[in-house]
Amino acid sequence: DIRYRIDGILHKRLNPPRAVHAGLVSRIKIMANLNIAENRLPQDGRIKIRLAGKDVDIRVSVIPTRYGERVVMRLLNKSDSNYSIKNLGIANTIHKNILSILNEPNGIFLVTGPTGSGKTTTLYAFLSELNEETRNIITVEDPVEYEIDGISQMQMQEKIGLTFAASLRAILRQDPDVIMVGEIRDEETARIAIQASLTGHLVFSTLHTNDSASAVTRLMDMSIEPYLITSTVRGVLAQRLVRTICPRCKKEYMPSRSELSDFGIAPADLKGNKLFKGEGCSECVGTGYRGRMGIYELLLLDDAVQKAILSGKDADGIKEAAGSKLITLHEYGKSKVLDGLTTIEEVMRVT
Repeated sequence: DIRYRIDGILHKRLNPPRAVHAGLVSRIKIMANLNIAENRLPQDGRIKIRLAGKDVDIRVSVIPTRYGERVVMRLLNKSDSNYSIKNLGIANTIHKNILSILNEPNGIFLVTGPTGSGKTTTLYAFLSELNEETRNIITVEDPVEYEIDGISQMQMQEKIGLTFAASLRAILRQDPDVIMVGEIRDEETARIAIQASLTGHLVFSTLHTNDSASAVTRLMDMSIEPYLITSTVRGVLAQRLVRTICPRCKKEYMPSRSELSDFGIAPADLKGNKLFKGEGCSECVGTGYRGRMGIYELLLLDDAVQKAILSGKDADGIKEAAGSKLITLHEYGKSKVLDGLTTIEEVMRVT
């Protein structure tokens, strides 16, 4: 099978005969500079091509399976990389708080979410906001997904010992103002990132957690002391991507009372007593969705949240301490459903 992942969902497109499998895989491996004679070990490579006047970077991953090699190709359109916080579609209240964190001289700002939830795009938008000649910005990534003018970007290479921790140590000797670490994977990287923020640097990084409060407990699980977390972490942004309703086949409908109560919408909240969904058309390939948008949850480490962390509270306790200031992913998604931008099913799928 040949399947495309469109807006986060896999769609079957082609089913070529078994006889072309070996030739097709070999051709891709040649283009990606991989060893075509090796079919027992996983291999990674990249293909650089130009399509319709645009540079496209294709990351290739090949793994051996019982029935032959399996290939996944990730497409990165380098030409359309216009990163801006305004383009992220973040609600005004969260947007203002993010800008205030970006204006801090030091501290750590974490972005969390599963793979493919747009964390890298958000971090690049933050860096683009701060990208000025007066600032020295250095990143360490695995891999460098997009190139940004005016920013020094390092590629992590574990095979030769260039880990996130080793790269971060080297970066600190380069007199940076702003540092971006692709991901905090272990205690060593977390400790160096915290040390960097304590010595006057603004540090951005990502974690794989389900929500913003869980990022704090994840750092505690890495044996980071609560007092270090409260003195360095300025905020945690959790995010997901939801598909938006196709504008061409968008239709209004009356949701049932049980549908509303299960999702947590009061009938009085409905705008004009209706919600929207896509019927499916040629433009959205019958899915009813076209494009994606972000839903966000920002946890600010104010006094109440810091007290909860210092007293060893779990993720639920931290959320409770944040109170009404914390708009959860579900609540943010709910507002987008009421605005007619996405559907109840989509928000339920990702939250």
